Amino acid sequence: MGAGAVSGRAVRLRQYLQSLGYGTRRDVEALIAEGRVTGVDGEALYVDDEVGDGPPSRGGHRLPHDAIRIDGAALDHPPGLLAALHKPVGVTCSTKDPGRLVYDLLPSRWTARDPIVSPVGRLDKDTSGLLLFTDDGQRLHRLTSPKHHQPKVYRVGLAEDLRGTETALFAAGTLMLDGEHKPLLPAALEVLGPRDARLTLHEGRYHQVRRMFAATGNAVVALHREAIGGLSLEALGLAEGEWRMLTAEERALLGA
Repeated sequence: MGAGAVSGRAVRLRQYLQSLGYGTRRDVEALIAEGRVTGVDGEALYVDDEVGDGPPSRGGHRLPHDAIRIDGAALDHPPGLLAALHKPVGVTCSTKDPGRLVYDLLPSRWTARDPIVSPVGRLDKDTSGLLLFTDDGQRLHRLTSPKHHQPKVYRVGLAEDLRGTETALFAAGTLMLDGEHKPLLPAALEVLGPRDARLTLHEGRYHQVRRMFAATGNAVVALHREAIGGLSLEALGLAEGEWRMLTAEERALLGA
């Protein structure tokens, strides 16, 4: 419902605030009744006011997202957000699993939004690095679809020395993982040290990096995603555990 306001179709204020995670219908109605929801001029808004562009469809106000305040503060990001997180090791990409979750590092209202803000793909608990989030279902599908798959770059630490045959094996496009019936797409391996490498993938299969090295008789002891498409964690300047919204230029690097 929130997306409609962004695309030009007006949405009632109560519905819009609910979609942004500000509470249940009763919670939001209470915020409005208490005069805590205002325009930038401080004038109180009402439950039947609208969010969107153009004149109101009924009496009252119609305001754009950026002109609404709650307790004097601007609203959270409008529908269609795309954010990046520097995920630490030991954090799970889930809303319910025991232990520390990625959502503990993000604004608390994000899990209450409708639609919820979801990770674009996942990183397992023992993997760190760049993780994207969006509340836009079409963007999520586009960024994860094999047809538009963005290359992903990983820094890999290994338990044993590389043998020297891995680069050619991964590049051949013939490696078959256990339990699968289709070979992997060619992947580029850059050797950085005896037990240190950078791997660029053009697909995303379950625990793919770990399984690729397991197929060579080695084991991954550290895994960090450095980049997705043209977007690198280094360029984003995010410290471990930090997140921020992507700029229009950064979105363009992802085709998003």
